[in-house]
Amino acid sequence: MNEILVIWAEWIKPSAGLPTVQWSFLLALAAAAGHLVNRYTGLPQVIGYSAIGALAGLAGFNGAAWPLQGIGLFLLELGVAVVLFEAGGRISLRWFRHNPMVLVQSLAESTLTFFFVGWVLGQMGVGKVVAESLALLAMAASPAVLSRVAIDTRAAGPVTERALVLSTLSTLYALTLCSARAGMMPQGEAGLNSTLMPVLVVLGLSVVVGAVLALTLRIALRVMSPTSENTAILLLTLIAAGAALAANFGGSAPLAALLGGLLLKQLNPRPWSWPRQMGTASSMLTMLMFVLVSVVTAQGDWSTPVAGLVIALVAARMVAKIAGVALGNAGSGTSWMQGLWVGCAMLPMSSVALLLVSEYVAASAPIGGQIAVIALPAILLMEVLGAVLATVALYRAGECSQPWAPLARSTSTGPVHES
Repeated sequence: MNEILVIWAEWIKPSAGLPTVQWSFLLALAAAAGHLVNRYTGLPQVIGYSAIGALAGLAGFNGAAWPLQGIGLFLLELGVAVVLFEAGGRISLRWFRHNPMVLVQSLAESTLTFFFVGWVLGQMGVGKVVAESLALLAMAASPAVLSRVAIDTRAAGPVTERALVLSTLSTLYALTLCSARAGMMPQGEAGLNSTLMPVLVVLGLSVVVGAVLALTLRIALRVMSPTSENTAILLLTLIAAGAALAANFGGSAPLAALLGGLLLKQLNPRPWSWPRQMGTASSMLTMLMFVLVSVVTAQGDWSTPVAGLVIALVAARMVAKIAGVALGNAGSGTSWMQGLWVGCAMLPMSSVALLLVSEYVAASAPIGGQIAVIALPAILLMEVLGAVLATVALYRAGECSQPWAPLARSTSTGPVHES
């Protein structure tokens, strides 16, 4: 691929630069692949995005070099921040007051995931710091993948809502603890119990930025319509500014966005309509995020020894997530079977995990490199396999109005369709 690009660059000189042309074609292919995958298999479009990105990464596409930095890292942070702001905006704290077992369920599955994944990796000879860091990373589910699956399958119901809430909460824990852990990495073998102060610093700074974001948007909603395109533009630009400021001051940009959405939901509890107004811009940013993740993760080490560790991490995480949700299911308002499907729907990993690995590498290249060797293939595997498992879970829960089949063509032979 690099030789082809060199030849191409000799006779084409686009005004925006060759990487812009490369990414434009790549995103066009990803959009087409996502549509075809969804139409002919019934699987979510994110699988098509990931497949194109992975093929490009394996073919040597150099438009997103690892470790991420500069504009590539900012675009990933912005995409994650937008998704998490929307995810935080779905959570009402009043719900936890009426059903506190949901918080117990969330803490149970995240805690079990951390200890079980860390123990399994330790038994396979992985160093303590690396195993702990990977275990913290494994806590994070992917609200981005799950929300795309829910949109493509038109899923709605208690399993979908519970899975989205638990995924968002697990992401909140992982963002806080992983960011603090990254800050402790220069101290080498410092134990996890010495990260209390970094946790408070990361969480405190992120709360401040998130609160400013929420209050600013709340003031804007007093004079602007939630359905206005200008409100959507204001939202995107403030999230982008908040992401840059949080990262600059030592907080976590995605965590600040998540907390901002959560706080704004409490200040403005009415249903939000502006996500629809974001339209194509938000969809483009989300697709770019998925393609970027798969391009980068495909560049990881795919050797046999690493494959064993990746499979162990993925299997331990699956068992822990499902078992943790089941342990906290009693009294949470869902049946045991629904709890099983919730656990399965929480299995995807994607952009949040990659962003956290990038923080590890930036904090300590030697330790971060050891983490990335195992984490990158695991993220790519669970972005694709996790999306499939989440789709199966939502269909088995009976919450998808979109039939699992190519639309209409295989179920209807006549030209007239009754609406």
